[in-house]
Amino acid sequence: MLYHSTMRITVVLLPAIIIGSMFSACHSKKKVNYSTEVKPILNKHCISCHGGVKQSGGFSVLFKEEALGNTKSGKPAIIPGHPEKSEFIRRLTCKDPKERMPQKGAKLSEQEIELLTQWVKEGAEWGEHWAYIPPTDIQVPDISIKDGNNIDKFIQQKLKEEKLSSAAEADKMTLLRRVCFDITGLPPTTELAASFAASKDPAAYEKLVDSLLQSPHFGEHWASMWLDLARYSDTKGYERDMPRNVWRYRDWVIDAFNTNMQYDSFVIKQLAGDLLPAPTTADFIATAFHRNTMSNDEGGTQDEEFRTAAIIDRVNTTMEVFQGMTIGCVQCHSHPYDPIRFEDYYKLMAFLNNTRDEDTYMEHPTYRFYDSLGNEEVRKIGDWVSKYGTVTQQQEVKEFVQVLEPKVHAHTFDQYINGALLDTKYTGVRPNGSCRLPHQNLDGKSNLWMNYTTGNKGGTMIVKLDSLNGTTLVTHSIVPTNGWQAIEIPIPATRGTHDLYFIFKNSGIPADWSVCVIEWLAFRENLPGKGIAGYEEMNKTLVNLVNKSPDNIPVMIENPIGIQRITKVFERGNWLVKGKTVTPDVPHTLNPFPAKAPRNRLGLAEWLVDTANPLSARVMVNRCWEQVFGIGIIETLEDFGTQGFAPSHPELLDYLSYKFMHSYKWQLKPLLKEIVMSATYRQDSKTTPILLEKDPANRLLARGPHFRLTAEEIRDQALVISGVFNPSLHGPSVMPYQPDNIWQTVYNGASWSTATNGNQYRRALYTYHKRTSPYPSMITFDGSSREVCLQRRIRTNTPLQALTTLNDPVYMDAAIALAKRMQEKAKGNVATAIKIGYELALFQPLQPQKLAILQKLYATALSTYQSDANALKKLLKVQDTTPDSANLAALAIVANAIMNLDEFLIKS
Repeated sequence: MLYHSTMRITVVLLPAIIIGSMFSACHSKKKVNYSTEVKPILNKHCISCHGGVKQSGGFSVLFKEEALGNTKSGKPAIIPGHPEKSEFIRRLTCKDPKERMPQKGAKLSEQEIELLTQWVKEGAEWGEHWAYIPPTDIQVPDISIKDGNNIDKFIQQKLKEEKLSSAAEADKMTLLRRVCFDITGLPPTTELAASFAASKDPAAYEKLVDSLLQSPHFGEHWASMWLDLARYSDTKGYERDMPRNVWRYRDWVIDAFNTNMQYDSFVIKQLAGDLLPAPTTADFIATAFHRNTMSNDEGGTQDEEFRTAAIIDRVNTTMEVFQGMTIGCVQCHSHPYDPIRFEDYYKLMAFLNNTRDEDTYMEHPTYRFYDSLGNEEVRKIGDWVSKYGTVTQQQEVKEFVQVLEPKVHAHTFDQYINGALLDTKYTGVRPNGSCRLPHQNLDGKSNLWMNYTTGNKGGTMIVKLDSLNGTTLVTHSIVPTNGWQAIEIPIPATRGTHDLYFIFKNSGIPADWSVCVIEWLAFRENLPGKGIAGYEEMNKTLVNLVNKSPDNIPVMIENPIGIQRITKVFERGNWLVKGKTVTPDVPHTLNPFPAKAPRNRLGLAEWLVDTANPLSARVMVNRCWEQVFGIGIIETLEDFGTQGFAPSHPELLDYLSYKFMHSYKWQLKPLLKEIVMSATYRQDSKTTPILLEKDPANRLLARGPHFRLTAEEIRDQALVISGVFNPSLHGPSVMPYQPDNIWQTVYNGASWSTATNGNQYRRALYTYHKRTSPYPSMITFDGSSREVCLQRRIRTNTPLQALTTLNDPVYMDAAIALAKRMQEKAKGNVATAIKIGYELALFQPLQPQKLAILQKLYATALSTYQSDANALKKLLKVQDTTPDSANLAALAIVANAIMNLDEFLIKS
C-alpha cells in the first residue's frame, strides 16, 4: 500500500513538472483560437470517447458546460486558468498507459499538448465554429486589378499569399461554350456562336451573359441541380416502386429559377407553401418538395413505420439542403462532432410531424387539377359558401374540394372481428364482422363521408358509439358501386370524442367475402345554407365534384387542431420506443427562432431564411460556386460542420453570402452574373506540372474550371449538336430509348414505352426517373437514384462511361444525325465534312494532326461498311441502302469519335 502511494505521488509530480515547463513556454505565445486550433485536436483525438455518442467518465468536450462541468469523479476535468490543476492536461502527459489519454490512440504530439495547455491557461475559452456565426459585410481587399470584379480581389489576395499568378483569359469560343453550359446547361447554337465570334463589341460577353440568364433553358439547367436535392423521382421507391404523378413540381422548380424567384421565397414555398395566407395552386405544388420522400406500397408493411421514415428523411433533408448539416446521426445520439443535441433532432421533427400524409397507397393528400367543368363547379360552391357561410367554413370547404382533407384512412381501423386491413391499404369486413375507429371527435359534425367500393347487393353498415352494444349512430344500406364512390351519410348531432364501431351485414354473399371495401372516411358539417332554395342541388354538385378523378399531385397539408400529433423522442433512434414529449424548436447553436413566427413548418422556413441564420446563404452560394467551378469554396457541400473541409476563401464566401441576402435580395441571377463576369471565371483552364502538384483540385483558382460535364449535359449536348434536340419545356416525363430488360418491375406491371414524335429528344431533365432502375446512362455518369437527398455528385472515371458514349443507341443516333449534317454541309468533301463536324461540336477549328487521325478512322470505317452490308444496315437502322450509305456510316463513326473526345466531354 505504501509502495502504491509512493508511485501515485511520483506519477502526479512528473506531469506537474512537465506542465510547468509547458506553461512557461506558452507564456509568450499569441492567444489560442479555439475554433481553428483547439477544436480540430479535440475532434481528432478526444471526441469519439468524450463527445455526443459517448461520455466516458462523465466527461465531454462537445459543449462548454459539459467540458467545464463536473465529471463522474465529482470534479471538473478542465479548470480554466490552471492547466497544472486540470486532470484533462495531466492525463495527456501520463506515462502510465492505463491513465494516458487517448487510451486507444497515439499520444498527442508535444505541439498539440502545448497548444491545449496554453488554451487552458488562457481560461479555456470556448469559441463558435466559424460556420455558426452569421456572415457580415466583409471589406473587399485593397488590391488593384486590371479586369474583373470584387471576386477577383479575394482570389488574387490568396494567390499572392501562395506565390501564384492567375492564368490568361480563355479564348473567345472556349469562353462562349463554358458560359453557355454554366448558365443553360446546353452548348451554344451555331447561330449564337457565329454572332459572338463576329462581334467586336467590348460588352459582347456581358450581353451574352444577360441573354443566357433570360433563356428559358436557364431554369431547366438549375432545376436539374435542385432535383437531386429534392430527391425528385417519377416513382415512389422501395420494392414496388409504383409511379408517382409529381412532374408538376419539377416544372414549378424550372419556373422558379426562370422567374428569378427570391431564394427565401423559394425555400418558404417548398417547405410551407400550403400555410401561406391565401396559397395559390403554385404554392401547393411547391410543397411536393417534401412529398418526394419514398412511400411503401408493399402488402404487409405498416404505414406508420414508413410515414415515420418519411418524416425522418424530411428532417435530414431540410437540414442538409438548407443548412449543410449532417444531422442524420442525431436521430440516435447527440452529434459526435458538432454541438447539436439528441433532443434537437426531435424538436426539429416536431415541426414536420403534423402533415396529413400517412404513407397511403393513393398518396393522400393530393392537390386536384379539375377540368374546366370541374373548375366551374368549384367556383359555384365557393360562391355559395361565401354567401351563406363564415370565413372559417369557406376555408374548410375550399380545402376539402382541393385536397379532400381532413379524412381518416382505412389503416386507422382496429379491433377487427371477421375482417382485416386488406393488403394494408383498405378495410374489408365480412358478414356479421366489425371493426373499431378510435377517438373520433364528432363535435359539430353532421355527415359521414365514406369512399368505398362493392359489387354486392343487400349490404348494411351499422355504426355504434363506444362499444359493439352502444347507441346506434348510423344504419346505412350498402349499394353496389361502379368502382370507388364517395357517399355522404347523415349522422345525428353528437358531442365529444368517441370510439366508433362499424358492423357489416349481408346474408346474400359468401361468408368469406367482404361486404364492402373502404379506403377513407371524413366527418364533416353540412354545407352552409341548408334549407335555402338551391341547397340540395349545390350539395349534389359537391358530391359529384368529390367523386371526380382529376389529375393530381401529392402535396403537404397541415393537420387541423384536434388531430395534431404529439412528437416524442425515439429512444436510441428506435421509433417503436418513445421517450419524453418535445415541442417544435431549433438548435440553440444557430440563430434564435423568430419571435413572431408560428411554431409550424412556416415558422421553420422563416427561421431558415432569416438573415441572422448563419448557414442558409452560405450553403446556397457555395452550391452555386461548385456548379460553376467544379468544387465549392467549401468542398464538402454536405458538411459545413467541424468535420467538413475548411473554406479555401472564407472572406469571399462571406462577402458573396452577405451580398446575396442584402444587395441581391436573395436573387440567384445577379449572383451568378457576378461569378461568371469575374476574371477568375474567364481564365484559361490550361495548367502546368508545378500548378497541378501544388493545387490539383484548383481550389486556389489560378486557372479556369476544367471538369467533366454532368450526365444530363453530356446527353443534351449530343442532341443539340446533332440537330435533333427538342427544346420544349414542361410536361410529363418522357421515356427516350433505353435497352430492353432494364426494368425488372415487381407486381406493378409497368413497362418502358419509348417516346416518339420528337419527345425522345427532349432534355435529360424530362427523362422518366425510376428509383429502383434509374436511366442507365445517367447512373453511369454519376447521376443519383434519388432515394435520398444527394448534395453533390462525386465525379468518377470508369470504362463504362466510354462504353456508353461509344455504344448507347442515344449517342449512336445522335452520331448518325450529326453525320447527316456534316454530309449535307460538305457537299461530298470528306475532309470538309470532318472539319464541319468538329466545329459543330466544339466551336473550334480542327487542327491538321487531329484531322489526319479522323480521316484515317473514316477510311477504315468506309472500307468496313462497303464490304459488310449487314453491319451497314444495322448501324443506320435501315432495310435498304443507297450508294451513299457507306459514306454516311463512316461519317457517323467519325462523329461518334468526336463526341467521345476529352474536349467534348469536358467543360474547359
